[in-house]
Amino acid sequence: MYSGLGVLCKWGATSVRVPSGGCVLGAKRFRRFVHGYSVRCNMAPLKSVSNEETIVVADEKYGRKEVISMTPRLHDYILANVRESKILRDLREETATRHGSQMQTSPDQAQLLALLVQILGAKKCIEVGVYTGYSSLAAASVLQEGGLLVACEKDAKSMEVAQKYYELAGVSGKVNVRLGPAAETLKSMIQNGEASSYDFAFVDADKKMYQEYLELLLQLVRVGGVIVFDNVLWHGRAADPLVNDPKTVCLRKFNERLMADERVSISMVPIGDGMTICWKR
Repeated sequence: MYSGLGVLCKWGATSVRVPSGGCVLGAKRFRRFVHGYSVRCNMAPLKSVSNEETIVVADEKYGRKEVISMTPRLHDYILANVRESKILRDLREETATRHGSQMQTSPDQAQLLALLVQILGAKKCIEVGVYTGYSSLAAASVLQEGGLLVACEKDAKSMEVAQKYYELAGVSGKVNVRLGPAAETLKSMIQNGEASSYDFAFVDADKKMYQEYLELLLQLVRVGGVIVFDNVLWHGRAADPLVNDPKTVCLRKFNERLMADERVSISMVPIGDGMTICWKR
């Protein structure tokens, strides 16, 4: 257990409490976490905290609000409080054996997506980037009778797995599978007169295409509908100015544009790899 003393490590407007029992190790670990930022560590009396690090917003305008730093133990606790059906668990476990399994939506994310579908009373949904179908299965399972989910995926082998589980779950009649480039599928839907007829959309696909997907989905989703984008934190790289690879730069620019986009109300939530929920005005 940590004592009431610790190291207060600061960078910018944020500080992190590192336990006194492992000052050197904690500081090194923290330096790695911030990817080279200059870190200043000073011994300071701290109130007792749990045996996990907490992040404190040092800017006084935020009232020195403490927020939780996600740790493996805390993440396990969150997952233990997800109501995951057997069919979803079976799909998750099968997908875990496949190449690229890290692309699968996490159970806590899928539960949030399904809840949004239920809150909206959604009848028509779109998913861009299905992979093996975990999130689309979660959404289709709570769709109203007669509901429709358009599942856009370019990889036929991944879609075969998804379709198998749609059948096993008894929701295949609600899912319209569209193989091929998602942008072309969305454009064809607009041309077919489906504009403003969808309630909900989830995007977890090519990050360089996010802005184009947004423009197309804003045409397809009704006013008051919701569009959710996954991976907006990009493993933390989006917040790190020292990381400037093409995908990170694209996501960072997308986040900036979305922040300024008056067509939607937004909330970026730190679940999974970060999700931004957009409500169409």
